[in-house]
Amino acid sequence: MRGRPEAVIVRVIEPKYAYPWRAGNRFDLLVDGPAFFARMLEAISTANRHVLFECYLFESGEVADRFIEALIRAARQGARVMVLLDGYGALGLRPEDRHRLERGGVDLAFYNALHWQKGVRNLLRDHRKLVVVDGVVGFVGGAGVTDEFDPQREPHMRWRETMLEIHGPVVVDWQDLFASTWRSAGQPAALLSRPDAAALDAGFPARVTVTDGVLRHEITRTVIRRIAVARQRVWIATAYFLPSLRLRRALAHAARRGVEVNLLLPGPHTDHPAVRHAGRRYYRRLLRHGVRIFEYQPRFLHAKAVLCDEWASVGSSNLDRWNLRWNLEANQEVDDPRFATKLAAIFEHDFAESSEITRSAWERRPWRLRLLESVWGSVGRWLHSWRHPGAR
Repeated sequence: MRGRPEAVIVRVIEPKYAYPWRAGNRFDLLVDGPAFFARMLEAISTANRHVLFECYLFESGEVADRFIEALIRAARQGARVMVLLDGYGALGLRPEDRHRLERGGVDLAFYNALHWQKGVRNLLRDHRKLVVVDGVVGFVGGAGVTDEFDPQREPHMRWRETMLEIHGPVVVDWQDLFASTWRSAGQPAALLSRPDAAALDAGFPARVTVTDGVLRHEITRTVIRRIAVARQRVWIATAYFLPSLRLRRALAHAARRGVEVNLLLPGPHTDHPAVRHAGRRYYRRLLRHGVRIFEYQPRFLHAKAVLCDEWASVGSSNLDRWNLRWNLEANQEVDDPRFATKLAAIFEHDFAESSEITRSAWERRPWRLRLLESVWGSVGRWLHSWRHPGAR
């Protein structure tokens, strides 16, 4: 009898969202590696107190060398530099580069390092991408520290990505989120200074949303609710498209009531062809309901963004079931027509470089593609049936 009231109390006092809406923020949309890597490195070079660096994909190469050198310089200039990498995503970081960071005074930690005894828990990954400098400026989005985002030999094939540069009160929320994940990775609590993040004049209202695969599913919940109330547009860019039934229904309902529902998805260039084929099995029904599907042609589309009327969400999260079930994810929400206009311009540019999949053309696709969709779709359903170790 005593257990029931306690369970009810926990559900009542738990906040809906980890962080509140905060007014007075400024955001710069940075498209592709040469733009956002330069701004991130410049910010790291100005660090006085701390650099917080959280990343999923970190692989040795020319881009990694630039960041390793910048992080070591910041540490030697007196800033505390804390780098949290995913235990799987950083497998491509050579041991000598790990030693360089540690010898250079960087606090280096790994989230959920792989071990055979962990079994299915090895699937729990930190997919967030976050840099915070001195609690004053932050960068979030979907980019990893790999040469794919800024290749020197084939710059025309760099992965298509969008990052946000952030100024304003929400930077402190991103700092707090990093500190929480740092502790969950088994590191001692980080005592970080909290600057007075005053609201900027004419800034944008914004909120940080998080997903941890077990307790919090803020990103999915918010996106589906925004789709449900959208009146003019629902534009979504995602690198991997394995949508849940709830999301598919929300998209179909929005299209049927006259909302312009556009999906911007990878075309022939992708790092996971199997995932692309598995996701394409949903095209037929979505097209039938009036959803428009654009496949990006020039290079691999790795961006993650949602635009519903004047509300936007940009961050690390792909809208696929695997990411949202197993990964730590975080997005920046912005609700302002000025920001929406800027993000819409990027979408429109990418739509123009895409090939639209029409319903009639899709019905005429060759049997080989149908077979691949069926095979990889079956594999996807089998993987989705795996039980999350934190689920009840």
